[in-house]
Parts: sequence; structure tokens; C-alpha cells
Amino acid sequence: MDVLSDAIAAMRLGQPSSSRLRTRERGWSTRLDPYDGAGFHIVLRGSCWVLPSAGDPVLLGPGDAVLLPHGTEHVLADHPLDARAMARAVPFERWRDMQMPEISSDTAEFEILCGKYRLDRRGQHPLVAELPQLIHLPTRIGDRIGLRSAIDLLGLELDRRGPGSCIAVPGLLDLLLIYMIRAWMTESSTGLWPAALTDPITAAALRALHTDPAAPWTIDRLAAETGVSRATLARRFTALIGQPPMAYLTWWRMTRAAVLLRDTADPLATIASQVGYATPYAFSHAFTRQFGRSPGRYRTTDTRIPTPTTPFAAAD
Repeated sequence: MDVLSDAIAAMRLGQPSSSRLRTRERGWSTRLDPYDGAGFHIVLRGSCWVLPSAGDPVLLGPGDAVLLPHGTEHVLADHPLDARAMARAVPFERWRDMQMPEISSDTAEFEILCGKYRLDRRGQHPLVAELPQLIHLPTRIGDRIGLRSAIDLLGLELDRRGPGSCIAVPGLLDLLLIYMIRAWMTESSTGLWPAALTDPITAAALRALHTDPAAPWTIDRLAAETGVSRATLARRFTALIGQPPMAYLTWWRMTRAAVLLRDTADPLATIASQVGYATPYAFSHAFTRQFGRSPGRYRTTDTRIPTPTTPFAAAD
């Protein structure tokens, strides 16, 4: 697994959802409340404004996409609004139910594709935490070919539901999320993680740790894997990630363990082995130190990943 795939897999809950909406009305506005997940909007016809509760409004034209990775509260409208008008916007679920399904693309003044991903914030990887509140991806001819293809395929699947759509639509929604985050990572000039994943030394170390987190890693073994000295590895990795390699490994192992506790019925000994601990006792001690509760208590009292006491635990 690569870092982005692992980061999303650790957070995702259930299946994503989407709606394709068309309207002929003028002067419309709809409000989306904060939610535990990520959301997106893609304008297929016409234009609209995205008005976040905090931050500058964004105008979306045909083909433009916007990703809200942290479920930020916002309003969609066909014209700019002041704060009082934003508060009066129709809740999204009610506005969605008001739209007439018989309106075709040819007669609609406005058409938009909206979607949500359910995410467990308590398993949040720092790569996801670093994403801005709103990512605007304007359409550009010949650019983001993968993203444009995913949008076209999703629209086609939603228009013509056929055999296998129950698998195809969630798969395409997952693909869309990946392409939108990739686009931000490619174009970001400020994020630490885009820089980390393009740095050959740090990227190689992350790839090794994520490919086999249960391996008996040491700083010497990881340095040999990346082809540099341990001092060079520690300096580059810490500068870009914010923690030394072994501290990151411990944090990632415990995050993976929390996902396994949440999503499987595997015994503690099996989970301990899968995340690199020789005994359930050693694993339980490390897990409790990072998350503030034992693995057994977590599994029986909570169905989601608990908030870690620190973003990264100290290395064992």
C-alpha cells in the first residue's frame, strides 16, 4: 500500500453517496451543515457559488470541481449572498428532494454532481489533516485527464444504471476522491506531505514502512533500504514529516491496529503480529500508551478509532 491509499483506508466508513441534480429555478440557495466526512461538488452545466462559513466565496463554472476534505459547512447558490441570506438557505436534503427528476440536461439551467464520503476523523492521517478546508479544481483543457475521465464515467453510470452499478458507483466515487487529492498534491506549493512524497529519500522510507509495517524495522535497516546514512535519513525524514522515522512507524502501527480492532474480529495476538509486536502484552502496552485505553477496552466500548493522546507516539 502507498501512503495516500493507507491514509484513506484507515479513515473510510461505509459507502460514499452521490446525487446528480438539475434545476430550472433562479435565485436558489442551499445549505450543507458540517459533517464527519469529506464532500465534493462538480458543476456539469451552468455556474454556482460555493460560500463557506469562513473563507472567500468561490465561483464554479462548467467542469469545475471543489473538494471539502473536512466536511466544512457551506452554502451553494446561483448568486453571491450576504451572511443573513446564507442563514436562510434551504437545507440541502430538502432542496435535493424539491428538484424534479424529469428535468433533462437539455432543459436544465443548472446541473451539479454532489457527493459525500464518511470518514473516521479519529484515525486521521496527517496527510489528510494537512488538506485545506476547500480545494478548488477549475477545469482546464487537456489538464487532469484522469479526474475528467472519472467525472465522465461517474455521470454516465448515474444516468444509465445498469448491472453492477451498486459496485461501479462507489468504486468511481473512491477513484474521484483519489484524483482530487492527487491534483492538490501535484499543484500545492505549501504542503509538507506533497514535498515528502516527492523527496526520493523520504518517499522511499515511507514506502518501505507502509509496505511492511510489521517488519523488524530499525533506523539502520531503514537507512540501508533507502540507500543513505542513518543521519541523512533521520534529518530529511524529520524535516519533512515532523517526526523521526521510528516515531512515525509506531504511530502508524497503532493506527493500523485500531482499524483492525474496529473492522475485524481477529484476536489480539493476530493483530499484534500484523503490526509488528511479538506478544499481545507488548502490543497492548504500546496501544494503551498512544490511545489512552487498552485494545480490549477499545474494542468493546467504541466502534471507532479513539483520539490519540499525541499525533505521533514516541518510538518504542
